[in-house]
Amino acid sequence: MPFVHVIIAGTRLDPEAKRRIQQETTTFMNTIMRKRREVTAVLLEEVGLDGWTVGGEPLSVAAHVEANVTLGTNTPDEKERFIKAMDALLKENLGDLSIATYIIVREVQADAWGYDGVTQEHRRVAALPM
Repeated sequence: MPFVHVIIAGTRLDPEAKRRIQQETTTFMNTIMRKRREVTAVLLEEVGLDGWTVGGEPLSVAAHVEANVTLGTNTPDEKERFIKAMDALLKENLGDLSIATYIIVREVQADAWGYDGVTQEHRRVAALPM
């Protein structure tokens, strides 16, 4: 049940580009991070550049990604591959980005989040053999 927040500043994407980023992000979560497509949520948010600097200097375009997943469900290699794939996707769609374009895989404890009114920990325990 991953939630991915993609923030983009300094450019307005056309609807096709937004959809492409959302679709590719969903595909990466499914194929690289082994998350179910049908419960993968992607929020692509466009914000103004006026509050965004790197090294105290303004930028012409910027991006930031935070992907929330359940703690311990991905290997270091999977997380690294996801970060690399997202970096390439952002650069392909936004052009030259600052080296300080961060892509974060945030691991949340299973008892601290869920969906459809049920925590991930409850799902894990319920799936254990009796």
